[in-house]
Amino acid sequence: MIVSDSEENIRRGAELIKRGGLVAFPTETVYGLGGNSLDPVAVAKIFEAKGRPSFDPLITHIADLDGLERVALVKDPLIYRVAEKLWPGALTIIVPRREIIPDLVTSGLDTMAVRMPDHPTARELIRLSTGAVAAPSANPFGYLSPTTAEHVEEALGDRIDLVIDGGLCRVGVESTVLDLTRDIPTVLRPGGISVETLREVLGDVDVLDRTSLTPKAPGQLPMHYSPRKPLHIVDSPKEIPSAAPVRTGYLSFRGEGDLSRFAAVEILSERGDFVEAASRLFAALHRLDAAGIDVIYAQRVPSVGLGAAVMDRIYKASEK
Repeated sequence: MIVSDSEENIRRGAELIKRGGLVAFPTETVYGLGGNSLDPVAVAKIFEAKGRPSFDPLITHIADLDGLERVALVKDPLIYRVAEKLWPGALTIIVPRREIIPDLVTSGLDTMAVRMPDHPTARELIRLSTGAVAAPSANPFGYLSPTTAEHVEEALGDRIDLVIDGGLCRVGVESTVLDLTRDIPTVLRPGGISVETLREVLGDVDVLDRTSLTPKAPGQLPMHYSPRKPLHIVDSPKEIPSAAPVRTGYLSFRGEGDLSRFAAVEILSERGDFVEAASRLFAALHRLDAAGIDVIYAQRVPSVGLGAAVMDRIYKASEK
């Protein structure tokens, strides 16, 4: 059930979360599927609704820095430095957890993923509920992340209690995940905050080798965010074989080249703007997946700034 993001509906959603229910809500990245992060039964409902593997940790969302102290063991001053510079925002940090956080949230790890979203509806919902809301993307596991309330309703519908509509997500890809428990801060998942921005704040920042198959944070599995149609990555339309199925879709970065041969085309950004491309990515894939085509070809996006996050999601959506 979709409702507006009025104060009354936010309070309604908060009460549902307090009672162990599931509420989908907007953030600046994608829509989250929220449940009480302090209640293992509510957390189990999230896994059930998504069909999500229990070994993939969840992000706990907080409304303010007091919430960070409540759920995490904050001993390293670097944690506050990062939080004060880049929160609220599209950044999830990996930090030592407190015992108040159930094992199911962290997949048994002694660390946890925490984020303060940059969306007033999200923070108000968190503040009015339990102050700690576990919220992966509000989609069935392995399928496209939702950037509108309608995406959530179509994908999850009767599996959840409420969908709060906050409009189209501004960033459109998930948060960057930064591990602050390592000697050198390490990006485990590229996302809405670029590595370049992190290095401006922190100096030395590593980026995880993406071939790792042991998830320490959300979004590290190699097959993720996938459309139902097979997706293949190309550098240009010229690479696509002439014997390709008649009903072929094409995801273009800038809309360059002859695209008339395709049954469905989506262009991420004619200006080559990575922020615009990121904000349009999942909605474009949703439309291609629903276009009655046989296969999707996606053009490679330069891995610069947010382009790295866009390319990461395209790679995860592709046939391996």
